[in-house]
Amino acid sequence: MTTVLAHAHPGDTVYGQVGDASVPLRFAGLSAEYQVLRDRAAVLDLSGHRLIEISGPAAVDFAQRLLARDVEYLTSERCMMSLVLDDAGQVVDQVLAFGRENGLLLESSVGAGTRLIEHLRANNDEGVEITDRSGDLTVLGLEGPYAWGVVGRLIDGELASLPFEAVSDTVWNDVEIIFARTGFTGEYGYQMIVPIESAADLWRAALEHVAAAGQEALELAMLEVRQPIPRLETAGGVNVIEIGANWLVDVTKDEFVGKEAVLAAFESGQGRRTVGFSGGDTVPEPGARVLAGGEDVGEVVLAVRSVGLGATLGLARVDAELAAAGLEFTVEGVDVTTLTSPYIVPKSWSIPII
Repeated sequence: MTTVLAHAHPGDTVYGQVGDASVPLRFAGLSAEYQVLRDRAAVLDLSGHRLIEISGPAAVDFAQRLLARDVEYLTSERCMMSLVLDDAGQVVDQVLAFGRENGLLLESSVGAGTRLIEHLRANNDEGVEITDRSGDLTVLGLEGPYAWGVVGRLIDGELASLPFEAVSDTVWNDVEIIFARTGFTGEYGYQMIVPIESAADLWRAALEHVAAAGQEALELAMLEVRQPIPRLETAGGVNVIEIGANWLVDVTKDEFVGKEAVLAAFESGQGRRTVGFSGGDTVPEPGARVLAGGEDVGEVVLAVRSVGLGATLGLARVDAELAAAGLEFTVEGVDVTTLTSPYIVPKSWSIPII
């Protein structure tokens, strides 16, 4: 799936294939885009996130069973992030669920739309209508400590002060859009679900106020605040506990697909846990062994060069008793130290919306 905004991007944009989507990785360079996102605000092309409508009389019951968080009372003025699991308790996707008058609208993670749709349709015991809306709707994002100011200049200043996960059906340039206060990076974040035919115009209008940031800068900023990146963290048959995404599951729900497996993982206390680490100048590949006192205790899940830290930053999956901050490990001959998340302090945490 090629981004619907490709014709509106600069000619030297660098694209990459992420799952089923071709996404802009970089526009002007990782460092510059990261600094814009962390210091000011950036507009994001999120068209690699598939939009799937669940409708029909049993839509809420279906979503309540398929999503791991409680969406029974999700109104059209709210959205909520949740995992979608299979029967084994493994992650199918991490979605943003929007309450709608006739059901729900699910936003997949980047490049995971095909897998999500297939899973939903395979588990459609309630006979709901599952519609891929990505042919007529797409998603744009705004993130950064001053993103609220951009919202005011671009659409309406009152929208900037919406509570977290609040949703408003509003109008931009005579076009109906769904506007939400969300966020992936720990900074002020907003999303706009817009008809495809108007997406390029909204993108260009946003660029009059901010620069664009690509997928590489976005995922680095996500990693720095330990926002899960499903495509990079869920390989290898790991469960919710091992990846540290417990907060995206409501185990008190009566029923959801994968609940028994999640409860079993909680009760067993076995398996490995995910912890952040930093250190050195080299960037180890996923699967690189993690050593403690010369003993193999785990493996690297992902690692990048952090612009904010000026060092390598990564995630490792290690023996449960070693998933703590301040421990010294060795990865490919380099000493690293485990960290407490968030690994940086977002600027937005000290800047009020005015």
